[in-house]
Amino acid sequence: MAHRGSAGGGVATEAKRLDLDLNLLELRFQGARLLDQLAVEQLARAIERDGQIVPLIVAGDPANGGRAVLVDGYRRVAALRRLGWDRAWVECWPCDVAEAVLGVLARSRSRSFAAIEEALLLRSLTQELGLSQLDVARRCGRDESWVNRRLKLLSALPEAALAAVRDGRLSSWAAVRVIAPLARARVEDSEQLLRALSEAPLSTRELKRWFEHYCKASREVRERMLSHPKLFVVALNEKDEQASSERLRDGPEGGCEADLLRIIGLICRVHKQLPALTPLSAGLVKAFWRVHTSLEALGEDIKRYAYDPERHSQQRAGPEGAGPQPARDRPAAQPVA
Repeated sequence: MAHRGSAGGGVATEAKRLDLDLNLLELRFQGARLLDQLAVEQLARAIERDGQIVPLIVAGDPANGGRAVLVDGYRRVAALRRLGWDRAWVECWPCDVAEAVLGVLARSRSRSFAAIEEALLLRSLTQELGLSQLDVARRCGRDESWVNRRLKLLSALPEAALAAVRDGRLSSWAAVRVIAPLARARVEDSEQLLRALSEAPLSTRELKRWFEHYCKASREVRERMLSHPKLFVVALNEKDEQASSERLRDGPEGGCEADLLRIIGLICRVHKQLPALTPLSAGLVKAFWRVHTSLEALGEDIKRYAYDPERHSQQRAGPEGAGPQPARDRPAAQPVA
């Protein structure tokens, strides 16, 4: 079929809508869609309440005995089958499968597609259907760099990670932001982490925190973190609870003391890095003098509050927001002649 501007625009206007048996659908791209049981359950409740509002998109002409390749609507199919329904409302695009997939990708800016789902569809177009990256980008209204970035995302992910994402055992965020960079750096570490997560899963928030600590940890600590990621996160949470209890016990005085000790640690760290930073930038020198001025002011306050606490308490007991008060032995103001 001839190309009509942006993919999906022309074919959608010529599409036929009909009621079709679910068993006639060819689920060719099922492996490119992520399984989200919660989303399927919510969708099933909505369809049971309001009926199927959004049609499935298929490529082909099943009304005349042609194939019906399901291009979009895999969650809707899962929801319909969960309800025990055997028929669905479909929109048949009279085009080949490649153009139908391109049309769905062109619409993806207005619908929710995970980056991995887009990448899997693009891989199907380039590897199975034989399109070039440039042709795919042009026909779905994207630039070639977008296509290239999506395909690189898949090349960085182990197959075990892709399988975990498809099955809903690993979030797409975790795959893109944790497993992919870990696999690029150390493939064996990513594989070990996936094995550990299959036995003791972490939430996305927990995995994010785990990875932040992994990036800063030594090799020895990393080995323990990879062996038992769940235990490491549990230990972090317990440490946080203990720190919170200590802050509650020590009160604001203990908190201020801890903050001052942290400042000492930061100063030591900067001091060690100075030899490698010469010549020093103007911004760094300016920041130092700002810190120097702040420390001097803090030192004056500490001296005043430490050695004259009574005066400080009297000042705090004065009128709120009041400025400098006149001396009590000063004579009252006289009218000016």
